[in-house]
Amino acid sequence: MGIELTALHWIYVIFIVLIIGFMVKRRDTTLICVLGIFMLAIVATGDLASSISGVFNSFIYAITELLSTILIISIIIAMSRVMMASGINEVMIAPFTKIIKTPALAYWTIGLLMMCISWFFWPSPAVALLGAVLLPVALRAGLPALGVAMAMNLFGHGIALSSDFVIQGAPKLTADAASIPVSEVMTASIPLVITMGVVTTVVAYILLRRDMKRGSANLYATNDTNEGVEQVITENLLTLGQKRFFAVLIPIAFVLDVIAMSILKLQGGDATALIGGTSVFILLLLCVVAHKKQGLEKTTSYFIQGFQFGFKVFGPVIPIAAFFYLGDSGFTQIIGDYLPAASHGIVNDLGVGLAAVVPLTKGIAVVTLAVVGAITGLDGSGFSGISLAGSVGSLFGNAIGGGTATLTALGQITAIFVGGGTLIPWALIPAAAICNVSPFELARRNLLPVAIGLVITTIVAMFLI
Repeated sequence: MGIELTALHWIYVIFIVLIIGFMVKRRDTTLICVLGIFMLAIVATGDLASSISGVFNSFIYAITELLSTILIISIIIAMSRVMMASGINEVMIAPFTKIIKTPALAYWTIGLLMMCISWFFWPSPAVALLGAVLLPVALRAGLPALGVAMAMNLFGHGIALSSDFVIQGAPKLTADAASIPVSEVMTASIPLVITMGVVTTVVAYILLRRDMKRGSANLYATNDTNEGVEQVITENLLTLGQKRFFAVLIPIAFVLDVIAMSILKLQGGDATALIGGTSVFILLLLCVVAHKKQGLEKTTSYFIQGFQFGFKVFGPVIPIAAFFYLGDSGFTQIIGDYLPAASHGIVNDLGVGLAAVVPLTKGIAVVTLAVVGAITGLDGSGFSGISLAGSVGSLFGNAIGGGTATLTALGQITAIFVGGGTLIPWALIPAAAICNVSPFELARRNLLPVAIGLVITTIVAMFLI
């Protein structure tokens, strides 16, 4: 027996199409999402007052679901600020400056360091942590500034952010939208992340070496018009011995967290909580030791900076997530029990209905998810559209009878590689500014490697479903 598709289902589809259309046009989707929530509520309830309240309640629901992700990122940013202010980051990176002797070593060392640091500290602070210290070293080794920016982009904003294995912010967003466990998305993403990462970074390096041999002029061009990223002034707060102590202690603390995650089988929220708690204690310790009598006040100041960053990043995500949560269990909790009796949620119903009328193949599903992911990344956020990727992944997974986790992971990787800071010029400004290169030239350089990577990763996904 088929699922009854009501006006609510078709309204949801219409607004998904509108959201994608506005993203293609590089327009903000907040207004569309709010209108979508209101239309679903008014059609379901027929009550104007409760529908207006439903918009607000949907925001509360979305913030509640995203709060752990916003919180962990905010805390990590706060911790990274005190590390940079006290100069611990410079001591932490210093040993690696001794091994960077050639352009190849510079590219791969900076890239791999960026990836590892981004997993724990998020790419934006990782750019500041690495760029200021290793850019001069890489330039002396013969790697142009544009090559440094490419390495930081592809390894940090690409591989690390799209996988997000430690903080688990991205997989939580997509998993929630797809109504599957975070662990399933992460497991499914491993082969795709490896494929995408290897292809993009190797192709980018080959093209970079080719142009270095040719002496390409724009490869060495600097950009004097960059406004620059927000800089944290290093203060003389700690002795060299103290900096060295904390430069060893902090990585050890996070390595112990990873070991604990493995032994105790912590995933999702539990793993995030462990990383977050460790970051809080490191932040408190650094503030007390570095700022001494002002430690109490400075602790609050760093937390404020972290929360400002966290809500600035996730501000555009909340209304979008609020709309897509209505596609599943969020509908009943936010609006009420207005779906048909046999319904398993709007997205699941659409998937079953689609399977009944369209011979949807695995290949079509995979290609569609890759395209949807790329489109949602066009706003330059990377995160604002991955709820859509999860929702469509669930829709197609139900339609073809499986593969939801792989489809969702593919949409997540595609969206973040395109929009998270490798292809959209206005998302590239942090890395471009700290390397003093044009964000448009950086985006142009990243285009071919990322495009090749996306095509190959999409093909691999077809075989994994």
